[in-house]
Amino acid sequence: MEYDLSHSPVRRATALVLLWLAGACLRLTVLAMPPVVPLLHADLHLSETGVGWLASLPPLLFAIAAVPGALLIARFGIVPALVVGLLLNAFGSAARGLLPNAAALYASTIVMAAGVSIMQPALPPLVRAWFPARIGFATAIYTTGLLVGEILAAALTIPLILPLVHDSWRLNFVVWSIPVLITALLVAIYAPKLGGAKTSTSSAGPSAGRRWWPDWRRPLIWKLGLILGSVNATYFVTNAFLPDYMTAQGRPDLISTTLTAINLGQLPAAFLMLGIAGRLVTRPWAYAAMGALSLACLIGMLTMHGLWIVFWVGVLGFTGALVLILALALPSVLSSPDDVHRTSAGMFTISYSVAMAMSVIGGWLWDLTHSPVIGFIPVAICGLTVIVLAPTVSQADRHFRAANSETDERRQQAH
Repeated sequence: MEYDLSHSPVRRATALVLLWLAGACLRLTVLAMPPVVPLLHADLHLSETGVGWLASLPPLLFAIAAVPGALLIARFGIVPALVVGLLLNAFGSAARGLLPNAAALYASTIVMAAGVSIMQPALPPLVRAWFPARIGFATAIYTTGLLVGEILAAALTIPLILPLVHDSWRLNFVVWSIPVLITALLVAIYAPKLGGAKTSTSSAGPSAGRRWWPDWRRPLIWKLGLILGSVNATYFVTNAFLPDYMTAQGRPDLISTTLTAINLGQLPAAFLMLGIAGRLVTRPWAYAAMGALSLACLIGMLTMHGLWIVFWVGVLGFTGALVLILALALPSVLSSPDDVHRTSAGMFTISYSVAMAMSVIGGWLWDLTHSPVIGFIPVAICGLTVIVLAPTVSQADRHFRAANSETDERRQQAH
């Protein structure tokens, strides 16, 4: 069900703030972990393998729990599902610091990641419900929040949060859970006033509440999942292998700089897309151009040296953010209101599975060949995938519009 917020600037601004905050909460608690890994080693005696499993749990849950999140949306509505996701996120993150041992840390991380997994498929249908005429813009708003959340947690934990909590990694997790809990309360209080009591998919018809399982026979879900998965895989693989690549290049002094570049490079893209995302979301050339540019960035990164690597990595972050925002808007644009949540869930399941697979393949290729360049082959495959699948967005848009026209004609004839 869609709601017109255009006649109330206050309600529209409130909706945008809630979307931005929810987007930021998608990554705040997840990215609060890497800066405290040395403390986890010292306190819980975690091995590198243990840290690797801990880091892999969030993307694993993002893939596994997306479809149950769609079920929750179908049964109870978008806003209740989002609130449940935020609460699980907050309590799971806080529990990481309050529970005593490594096993409890793993368990609470699963709870936290499950909360994020429920939140992700809730946001596209919420965008569709609140801003049906400005889907690209509203998607760019919450994606900007996501990117800022990544940067805040990664950048502020060591210089600001840890000194405030006397270098306690436990209290660090608790502190980062507080803004997520506050966001859950704000959404619970203000969101129903913007979009009905529940902003529920079930309000569109008696059968909508039963439609939650993605239609895996629908090629669109797989194509959207592969586009988004290519973006996610590029980000995860590059972040994972950059430190070792810079070491192999003899420039370990640039590790922090390159990691900062790929994350900060996303922000200009997010702000740019606030103005143009709506016009580009169904334009194949935009996806193809960014896929080609990502390949150029990879070539530049692997063939040049020193600060040129930092430059190309920053541009790679920029291109990835552009495609990420467009891809996240696609389920809302190419699906009916009752199908956005399950299309999103299927897309997220596929995309994070692809991201995990590409990370494993990249590491295996590196170990097999002892060549850092070969380890980045999955990134090249991802760029090519985006280029090949670019026509999908316009073809699906035409089919969706034609189907809507037929439906409207039938309704008019029935009346």
